[in-house]
Amino acid sequence: MIEIVVIGGGAAGMMAAITAARQGGQVTLLEPNERLGKKLNITGKGRCNVTNDCDQETLMANIPGNGRFLYSALTRFTPQDAMAFFEGLGVPLKVERGNRVFPVSDRSFDISGALERELRRLHVRWVRDRAREITVQDGHVTGVQGEKQHYPASAVVLATGGVSYPATGSTGDGYAMAAALGHTIVPPRGSLMPLESSDPDCAAMQGLSLRNVEATVLNGRNKPVFREFGEMLFTHFGVSGPLILSASSFYSKNISKRKGDDEVKLFLDLKPALTPEQLDKRLLRDFEEAKNKQFKNALDHLFPAKLIPVMIELSGISPEKKVNEISREERKAFGMLIKALPMTVTGTRSFAEAIITQGGISVKDINSSTMESRLVKHLYFAGEVLDLDAMTGGFNLQIAWSTGHLAGESIQ
Repeated sequence: MIEIVVIGGGAAGMMAAITAARQGGQVTLLEPNERLGKKLNITGKGRCNVTNDCDQETLMANIPGNGRFLYSALTRFTPQDAMAFFEGLGVPLKVERGNRVFPVSDRSFDISGALERELRRLHVRWVRDRAREITVQDGHVTGVQGEKQHYPASAVVLATGGVSYPATGSTGDGYAMAAALGHTIVPPRGSLMPLESSDPDCAAMQGLSLRNVEATVLNGRNKPVFREFGEMLFTHFGVSGPLILSASSFYSKNISKRKGDDEVKLFLDLKPALTPEQLDKRLLRDFEEAKNKQFKNALDHLFPAKLIPVMIELSGISPEKKVNEISREERKAFGMLIKALPMTVTGTRSFAEAIITQGGISVKDINSSTMESRLVKHLYFAGEVLDLDAMTGGFNLQIAWSTGHLAGESIQ
């Protein structure tokens, strides 16, 4: 019986341990936290966005970070396979807007609990210990040195996660252990996190949530680096919400420190379903119906209350002006503002607020067909410890399930 040590009791580590144990391996799972799946339990605001029930093309389109490397893993264990896996463990699932998949109960603990039960059923031994070193002899792994003792193994899976959400135990230990064995580490940085803005309008609209808007991010050289449609939230420091978290992924990758890139612009199309011509007809109709009202009292049908004062101020039109006195040029300019509400982005929030980590162990050092190291025999990797990242919507957890499954399956 093969002795296997899995380092890390998160999503990828638990999947790797279960898959290896189902193949008959004797598995020890090292996790220093007081419970398994600590980060998993806070995903999706505690609901756990398990995966995304999409096709392969959509899946790959939502993985901007080394998606091609994941082709084997995602083909061998698809989102539909992940759904069948959890329903097979007794967790009923549901599909919501954007093909996001959640447990019917809306409880992330049902996902982590099902994984823990399966680990116990398979007699996977969980030890609360922190791994410090992967021991190697003649190019093959021989075990793992923990803080408490040494764990002999003929195969090791490193699945310690990144450095986002440090309160959940994401310490970056995996990077040090991999680097000590010669693996290249792509400098880690946070991703899927809120954006900060110097615009006072954000604080004025704090708490306002907008649905069905389109966000475009331009770098300091006016080059678009992101354009997407979705939901966002204004905060006291800037903007957040699913759409903005996705934007931050591209922001981190494409915004350099070169001169000019500190003037990053975010434009919001508040009416993306309407062309400029259609919007102008809408404004004409609304203005005709409210022609005797003051401008400040004629926008209730267009915007939520917190947004109206901001739109009036940015329009340059006097709030006291009668609607029937607004010129064609003013109306056209107002339409342009609605289609491209400008904001200045000054940066992202800290690692403590990042949902995932960009960067990590270079995939160039990994065999994509097996998740095995190209440098050390019988050392495998899974999950966020690798230089892999995706958009919001269940795609990052799918990477964890797929890479964990492939790593566990590949151990012979």
